[in-house]
Amino acid sequence: MTALLLFAITFVLVYLLGIQQLNVQFNQRTQAFVTSALIAMLQLWLFKLVPQPTNDVENLAYVMGGPFGMVSAMQSYPWLAERLARGKALLRRQA
Repeated sequence: MTALLLFAITFVLVYLLGIQQLNVQFNQRTQAFVTSALIAMLQLWLFKLVPQPTNDVENLAYVMGGPFGMVSAMQSYPWLAERLARGKALLRRQA
């Protein structure tokens, strides 16, 4: 269970770091603000989980969450950016 949790937290953390990098690159301030808060929360959770002794499977899960998270962020960012742009356009039309 701990290995799966380590993988999941690391995946989401690195995914958000990848999205954060693209938010900064494309000057998306609101998204960068929200992403930064989520990153901080996950880091706190990870710091509380990892200080206990870990085995090789847990270490591997921790290491592999990062690459899968980054590639997923790179793959999904165009889709996310399009959805956010549509939402902003919809809000402008309603105002």
